Amino acid sequence: MRTFTIVAMALLFVFVGLPQVAQSDETKAKVEEMKGEANSNAEKAKGEMKGMAEDAKGNKVKGSMERAKGKTKAAGEKAKAKAKELKAKTE
Repeated sequence: MRTFTIVAMALLFVFVGLPQVAQSDETKAKVEEMKGEANSNAEKAKGEMKGMAEDAKGNKVKGSMERAKGKTKAAGEKAKAKAKELKAKTE
C-alpha cells in the first residue's frame, strides 16, 4: 500500500507539477522579451530625439551621429533581452 501511494504521488507530480514549471519559464521568457523590446524602443527614441535637437541647432553630422548611437544602443538592448529570454527558457 505504501509503495502504491509513493508511485501515485510521483506520477501526480510528473503530470501536474512539471507542466506548470514549464509554463512559468515560458511566461518569464516572454516578459524578458517584452522588456527588451521596450528598452530597445526607448533607446532608439532617445537617439532620434537627440538627433532632432542637433539638427535643429544646425549640426547635421552630429544629429546623424546621435541617431546612429541610438540605433546601436537599441541593438545592444535587443541582444541583452534575447540572452535573458534564452536563459529564462532554460531555467
